Amino acid sequence: MSGRREPVPFAFVAEADRFRSNVTPPPRERPSVGQMAGRWLMGLTIVAGLVGSLIIGTPALSPDHSTDQPQQSQASERR
Repeated sequence: MSGRREPVPFAFVAEADRFRSNVTPPPRERPSVGQMAGRWLMGLTIVAGLVGSLIIGTPALSPDHSTDQPQQSQASERR
């Protein structure tokens, strides 16, 4: 296999623009009212889930000061 490449004439590269397609794609369909409402509802559900999990999970992440003292189980208190 040789490392020699055939040169490409510049005129061929310059004429490549002439062969590009000038066909425009069809216009995008506008989403219906139901589709738009569904998208908004899905987005609102995701945001509400994230906010809810943050609100519920925040107390679990806060430092608990009652762990400084050793806790006694109820079984040991009955003895």
